[in-house]
Amino acid sequence: MVAGSVDDGFWARSACQTQGMAPRFLTLADVKEALNISAAQAYALVRSGELPAIQVGGRGQWRVEATALEDYIQRMYAQTRARIDAGTLDERG
Repeated sequence: MVAGSVDDGFWARSACQTQGMAPRFLTLADVKEALNISAAQAYALVRSGELPAIQVGGRGQWRVEATALEDYIQRMYAQTRARIDAGTLDERG
């Protein structure tokens, strides 16, 4: 890294980790890792609007707020519970 340059992801994570805080925004790679899905699946969730996200920077990189990811996970738990209760959950999920 060149002196004076900033890798936002690295520094944001380092500062948050040092202070014991989780980062507010996650990359699609972070989402992919958290949900154990492919990059294409993470991108599809964002593009469909199922997982709210914003585009930032000159290259329009996607960022997902950590709370939005947690909300998505909780919605998926609720949907799965509803499908189980209704008896409509098939063998493949």
